Amino acid sequence: MAYHLHELQRRLLSPLAAGAEVTSRTLRHPLNPLSRLPTVRALGASHALFHRLAKRYNKQPWRIDEVLAHGTTVSVAEELIVAEPFCRLIRFTRRAEDAEVARRLDQDPKVFVCAPLSGHHSTLLRDTIQALLQDHDVYVTDWRDARDVPLTEGVFHLDDYVHTIMRFIRLLDAESLHVVSVCQPTIPVLGAVSLLAQAGEKTPLTLTLMGGPIDARKSPTEVNLFAIQHPISWLEKNMIHKVPGPYAGKGRRVYPGYLQLTAFVMMNPKSHFKSYLRYWVDSVKGASGAAARETHERFYDEYNAVLDMDADYYLETVRVVFQEFALAAGTWDVRGVRVRPSAITETAIFTVEGERDDISGLGQTEAAHGLCASVPDEKRKRHVEPGAGHYGIFAGRRWRENIYPQVRDFLRAHARPA
Repeated sequence: MAYHLHELQRRLLSPLAAGAEVTSRTLRHPLNPLSRLPTVRALGASHALFHRLAKRYNKQPWRIDEVLAHGTTVSVAEELIVAEPFCRLIRFTRRAEDAEVARRLDQDPKVFVCAPLSGHHSTLLRDTIQALLQDHDVYVTDWRDARDVPLTEGVFHLDDYVHTIMRFIRLLDAESLHVVSVCQPTIPVLGAVSLLAQAGEKTPLTLTLMGGPIDARKSPTEVNLFAIQHPISWLEKNMIHKVPGPYAGKGRRVYPGYLQLTAFVMMNPKSHFKSYLRYWVDSVKGASGAAARETHERFYDEYNAVLDMDADYYLETVRVVFQEFALAAGTWDVRGVRVRPSAITETAIFTVEGERDDISGLGQTEAAHGLCASVPDEKRKRHVEPGAGHYGIFAGRRWRENIYPQVRDFLRAHARPA
């Protein structure tokens, strides 16, 4: 019933949000002589703010059409490699007219980016992908919104996530592949590589784990404490709802995106309040505040676009990762097989953490080194980015200037010999 009420509220607000946008543009338009009046500018800014607060945010496009690679600008196109009910595998294909540049593009290392399935769409990693595309052939998991997956496709479990990653690694050829995992998927990705190693299959050349809860017992954050303090029965009763019509997944049990967004915002409400207040002030300023307004809108267009997660996957993730700490404790079974990271011997491991990460606390990702005990010391690397929060390790200036160059060099250092 809560999901139905939420959808009703959104439908009622949508025409009001659209009207507020039109009114705001009219009041603030430079050809409107009244737009110079402070009262009119303030009224226009208020309508703009209401529009932002009341509008529906949908999944954003990748908007990666070109990138600078090998000293020249090359075109980038999305290519669908695999389409499964809950996930698509996307390749960002780079093309150059110059034959020598095209040859060098073909020789660049192949990187498989495992995007989070924890509320936001995979496009949250746009900055991550753009940087990697400068020097790599990039593939990414593009998770589908569970509300759009019909019930006939069955449910999605944490074990299914692990085996999805295993299938994609095999498809992309582990012997020539580098894997980068950001946040939540560090657990299932490390599980997938471990199971491949245990089965005697080839494993990726490198595994870069960034800001993930490998061992959530270390430096617990509010996210960790919330999971510990609330039993699965409470979460199932209060957080799980059925998808209403007209969505294709009508009747599917999910952890709705709107509840996840509320949780994200409540982790740091003052910061979001200040951000929206600054947006209003910048809107009052008019042209002089345009750049700041656009930055705010780009960020929140992505931040406010969330997806539903299948209920079984969500509840299992909370139990396995944040309550039982099963991977770190050595008690995690995936489809009846105990996961043993110590079986990994050939894959080089690089862990990246943010000093001020308030989602995956300091030391949680670094714990992977202790679990992967059979990896030689020369195939290990650790990095803690000073002053960085959770998003700062894969987006923004710190990612582009400090972290990405280290990731690039690490992948190059452990590339397959020509």
